Amino acid sequence: MALQCDMCSNYIYDETEDYYYCNVNLDEDDMYRFMKGTVDSCSFFCADDEYRLARKQ
Repeated sequence: MALQCDMCSNYIYDETEDYYYCNVNLDEDDMYRFMKGTVDSCSFFCADDEYRLARKQ
């Protein structure tokens, strides 16, 4: 899961606190599964594609 989070655009770095966090508001059930480690894939995953706009030009 950590590797998937590293490539997600919802995984934001907070410079003031000096850590990464997920920008998605998970409901109680999703948060429980995430913290327990039983999640195989995130349904909120959005690829952080830096070159998406460049390909459209």
